[in-house]
Amino acid sequence: MKNEMDLKTDCRTCRSHLADVLVDESYVSAHPEIAAHMVACAECRTELEDLQSTFALLDAWTAPEPSPYFDAKLHARLREAQASAPEGLWDRVCSFLLFSTGRRLRPAMAGALALVLVLGGGGTFAGLYQHPAVVTQASPTVNDLKILDNNAQALQQMDQLLDSSDDDSAPPTT
Repeated sequence: MKNEMDLKTDCRTCRSHLADVLVDESYVSAHPEIAAHMVACAECRTELEDLQSTFALLDAWTAPEPSPYFDAKLHARLREAQASAPEGLWDRVCSFLLFSTGRRLRPAMAGALALVLVLGGGGTFAGLYQHPAVVTQASPTVNDLKILDNNAQALQQMDQLLDSSDDDSAPPTT
């Protein structure tokens, strides 16, 4: 059991170092514990071989050449964009809200959200708004049960009196 647990721990450690092994072949010689684990563990060895074959395929792949008219089309589009009229204020605001990350708006939005929480749902916490108290009447049965619970000591005393009276009524045994 311990050997199996050590192997799983070694697998976890070995797989965390697979990227280093892929980039630098001398990494295995610098870390003999990884090399020993690779020899002993078929799963880790298979994982490394799969990654190496994937990287070999990526090395063999060549990017397609762009169209011969790519540069001409790009320059024409750039000239059109420079010659066009600048956007209006509304268009700039819409594009800012749609396409920006909103880093400048985050503090303002956080403050607005906090204000909404305090005044809206959290207003009762700040004492700005108080909900009306709703009083419900309990049924007579519930009231009777509460009275019985409150008088539990009286019921115990009654039980003790009944037990002592039963002892007096029984004939003495000699």
